Amino acid sequence: MDKIDDLVRKNIRELTPYSSARDDYSGEKGIFLDANENPFGKLNRYPDPHHRQLRAEISRFIEIPVENIFLGNGSDEAIDLLFRIFCEPGKDKALTFSPTYGMYEVSAAVNDVKMIRVPLNDDLDINTSGVTPFIHDNRLKLIFICSPNNPSSNSFDREKILTIIEGFNGIVVIDEAYIDFSSNPSLISLICKYNNLVILRTFSKAWGAAAIRVGMVFAQPAIISYLYRVKPPYNISTLNQKEALKRIRKPGKFRKQIEEIKAEREILSEKVRKLDITEKLYPSDSNFLFVKVKDADSIYDLLTSKNIIVRNRSSVIKNCLRITIGTHDENKKLIKELKKIRI
Repeated sequence: MDKIDDLVRKNIRELTPYSSARDDYSGEKGIFLDANENPFGKLNRYPDPHHRQLRAEISRFIEIPVENIFLGNGSDEAIDLLFRIFCEPGKDKALTFSPTYGMYEVSAAVNDVKMIRVPLNDDLDINTSGVTPFIHDNRLKLIFICSPNNPSSNSFDREKILTIIEGFNGIVVIDEAYIDFSSNPSLISLICKYNNLVILRTFSKAWGAAAIRVGMVFAQPAIISYLYRVKPPYNISTLNQKEALKRIRKPGKFRKQIEEIKAEREILSEKVRKLDITEKLYPSDSNFLFVKVKDADSIYDLLTSKNIIVRNRSSVIKNCLRITIGTHDENKKLIKELKKIRI
């Protein structure tokens, strides 16, 4: 495909980004009289707007160069910024496969971008023939693919994803929020091969840090540069950057928890599959199960009455529940209550 610059909105290409005080001086020590901060206290200084320490640690852990990494206030901020960079409001389009993560459509609506929804096939995988009528539309700028997918819990066929990346002249965003729970390899190594590929990751799932709201973007340096140009100057707090640093510097706990969740996923899957109320349990490549039951609304209400909260996804696929893998004790309590239900 052509240069990334050719895909970017004209006003974004010509944008002079906000220059913060910390852009002028990147040292950690000094007498700071440049940012109108209160000189007293421990939290009186603005955070590093370029997240240098955290990006360096992520670079070492994932083995991706720093210049290929952007950090956002959750992946949701990155999704919104991609719309702002590549899509003209009221003119351009984006595409995704439904059902999937709802923020793609919300961000599209906020940015006045038409969202094309291509239904997944009967196996809840990508329907490549459904993409064909749209892929050469010069107003289609973004394609979002969540793999492993939320809510269907499965990974999509790798060859189908590559066909889309190679055949599309816009930006393909692969949301790998759940990739650490997957048996399938990440596509992150391909960002050097495809300049239109963007990978999203997050500290919210496998890293157990949803509260700190730190999302990661991996892409060609040209895309990363535009993301840093458009983002708010101090989008991730010092406290949140420090917490993410603490976690990524001690990955042993991270890896142990992933293995524990995957083991619990297998135990819970086997028990859910045997329940009288279960009609179909979809294969899971994530930290949750997607299950078709006899009456999702009633089961959801009954579980809620016992203070067990699952996600009712009947609005996207009839009579389907999404169940996050909890601790061993939480999963036991869930199964105990599910076994009592008669429908």
